[in-house]
Amino acid sequence: MVGAIALLAALTAGIAFPAGAAAGEPTGESAPKVDLVLDVSGSMRAKDIDGQSRMAAAKQAFNEVLDATPEEVQLGIRTLGADYPGDDRKEGCKDTAQLYPVGPLDRTEAKTAVATLVPTGWTPIGPALLQAADDLDGGDGSKRIVLISDGEDTCAPLDPCEVAREIAAKGIGLTIDTLGLVPNAKLSRQLSCIAEATGGTYTSIEHQDELTDRVNELVDRAAEPVVTPVAVEGADACERAPELRSGLYTDRQEFGQQRWYRVELLAGQELRASVSIAADRAVRPDHGVLMRAVTVHGREIVRGEATGNGRTDVVSTGLRHPKPELDDDDSGKPAAETVCLGVTTSFSADAGVKTTPGLPLELTVDVVDGPDDASDVASFGLGRGWWLLGALVVTGFLAGLVWGWLSRWRVAVWRTN
Repeated sequence: MVGAIALLAALTAGIAFPAGAAAGEPTGESAPKVDLVLDVSGSMRAKDIDGQSRMAAAKQAFNEVLDATPEEVQLGIRTLGADYPGDDRKEGCKDTAQLYPVGPLDRTEAKTAVATLVPTGWTPIGPALLQAADDLDGGDGSKRIVLISDGEDTCAPLDPCEVAREIAAKGIGLTIDTLGLVPNAKLSRQLSCIAEATGGTYTSIEHQDELTDRVNELVDRAAEPVVTPVAVEGADACERAPELRSGLYTDRQEFGQQRWYRVELLAGQELRASVSIAADRAVRPDHGVLMRAVTVHGREIVRGEATGNGRTDVVSTGLRHPKPELDDDDSGKPAAETVCLGVTTSFSADAGVKTTPGLPLELTVDVVDGPDDASDVASFGLGRGWWLLGALVVTGFLAGLVWGWLSRWRVAVWRTN
């Protein structure tokens, strides 16, 4: 799904992979990076988290997280609303700073920096996210922003949801997870939108231990091995399409565009493919995605399709195609088959919404050994199924005759008596 990690170099038609490295394998070359972005606006003074202020709960959670951060994770801390106490909105919306730089963690130094924080000013979430993305620049390891806030952004029209979509559109593989410290519907909608734009998660927090556990979980997740999608560029026709092997791929698709990819399938193998399209900008509610597997001659083999209504930022579908052991000719020899995968979308947007770059597309291709005897599977699905249906019909008919005969016999006996 869209929330991809750092991309490898873009590949053209006829994709080539280094020896021993398949598409979608972790590269493991760079350390994972996490930037904790903490709201230090004036509202963090409120004392409604287990009898203590939101700021005190955040500090305690940060201290515990810093103690538990894996050694391989490069961690940094950024603040928003920590320094400017005045009423000038223009100045307040610049108030974001790097409290501790992203890099190898000195736990004592980081804790000392956190201890100095005092709830102060505005809530410039959008500007803070832009700066946090720069904090994480460089390297091909996983990148994650964990945003903790107790209020909505106060610096519109720089909409933080649009900022998150712009970050996702850059294709730098950065995930934003959000945590809301107040059970507020408007805040939840904004933080959910930010997270969904990059494939992240939103969590509502009401207790200090929940905050600690969730931030720890997200930092640990950054240290887990990740699958790296391979950048690929689909074509406007199958004959010009790149050939894909099993793996995870990313591409971008213009509104209403059709993209083609090719997969070579040997006899006895099964193709499983799925696609997800992320709406990383405002689109009209009704949209859909169609995925088709066709032969090189244009005959459709199988399709999968899905529609969306605007309530989610991602729409996905998939398909499955098993190739029989023997070819269709009379030679009786196994043969390869070129399967053309076509992806078509029906997204549209209102005037003024940017249509370039295209929407992010994530494609999963899995070529595996099929059933031991595909013909037996087909036979069971059709032949044996019809036999079972026929047996049930005959049984029902005979049961009806017997029941009718017994009913007449009982009526006759009753009249006789």
